[in-house]
Amino acid sequence: MADHQVLAGAHVVLPTGIVENGRVIVEGDRITGSTPEGAPAIDLTGHWLVPGFVDMHNHGGGGASFTSGTVDEVLKGVHTHRLHGTTTVVASFVTGEMDFLTQRAGLLSELAEQGEIAGLHFEGPFISPCRKGAHDETLLRDPDPADVRKLIDAGRGQAKMVTLATELPGGIDSVRLLAEHGVIAAIGHTDATYEQTVAAIDAGATVATHLYNAMPTLGHRAPGPIAALLEDERITVELINDGTHLHPAALELAFHHAGPSRVAFITDAMDAAGFGDGHYTLGSLAVEVKDGVARLVEGDSIAGSTLTLDRAFKRAATIDGLPVDAVVQAISANPARLLGVYDRVGSLEPGKDADIVVLDAEFNLKGVMRKGAWIVDPTDATTV
Repeated sequence: MADHQVLAGAHVVLPTGIVENGRVIVEGDRITGSTPEGAPAIDLTGHWLVPGFVDMHNHGGGGASFTSGTVDEVLKGVHTHRLHGTTTVVASFVTGEMDFLTQRAGLLSELAEQGEIAGLHFEGPFISPCRKGAHDETLLRDPDPADVRKLIDAGRGQAKMVTLATELPGGIDSVRLLAEHGVIAAIGHTDATYEQTVAAIDAGATVATHLYNAMPTLGHRAPGPIAALLEDERITVELINDGTHLHPAALELAFHHAGPSRVAFITDAMDAAGFGDGHYTLGSLAVEVKDGVARLVEGDSIAGSTLTLDRAFKRAATIDGLPVDAVVQAISANPARLLGVYDRVGSLEPGKDADIVVLDAEFNLKGVMRKGAWIVDPTDATTV
């Protein structure tokens, strides 16, 4: 790794706007503001330079599960997503026994302390059996604040988010507990009414777990959680932009009402992401991936996704026609702010980690830099 690198000639997406024929200067593992004489320049004319992607809801990839894999398997899953531009990833767990989840939290908190992952997300077991999706119903439980506290403590300061059906007994008290401990309370896998959702937001919930999915649909007499989550400025809505989980009109509706500052693109990826079709398990449940779509073998529910964030970016910028700077907000800046790491990642600014993604004119991934080192080299002719 050169001490200094100059990435020149690209469309550079900054928090202040898009700079044409711009450049980003890297010194060691950081972005810097000045160019020393003789620093090597990489000509990226016609390309886009955007900050590394930040995925706050991800269950695995590359054949590895964050819920059940060994440390080496978890690292393989993390690396798989880095190859697709996700330089910051939260490890999400699916529903399991409490003892198992606390053990996993202890194990993976070490990887968070080492900087390999950006923290832990518990999606379950505190979710509604009515909206369980790909979670084992026999392991679901009400969100007792004492149980929620056990998971927070097991994470040793690395628990970043807990998804709850806040209408269940203990839900509101658990939201307050999470907020007091600086952990994101996310509303999801819920059967809540509009009024119950408003109460949860007032108690401190700040995220909608994969908006639209695993919650009641929007109704004109019973608007349910979707209307409450879209209208409230305190809520960031997660969206899985893979063309399977959401109709393009639903994505456009969310962007229109929430705006680019309140959307976070996520993968909700399971271990088949970046790996291929076949048979897998999600927690204790059997999953078949066919044509890139993951579904439970029993019941046919969608079981996470095989999405990577480079595909989500390209789809948003092309099929959905969203402005590139808005996509960057949703895929990098907003999740970084929510996770409390925007001082280090989420934008291309001097002093931040040199986490950078290079895209070509058609928004295909061509390069990935993490902390100043190329994971995918844009000068490699074999890059696809």
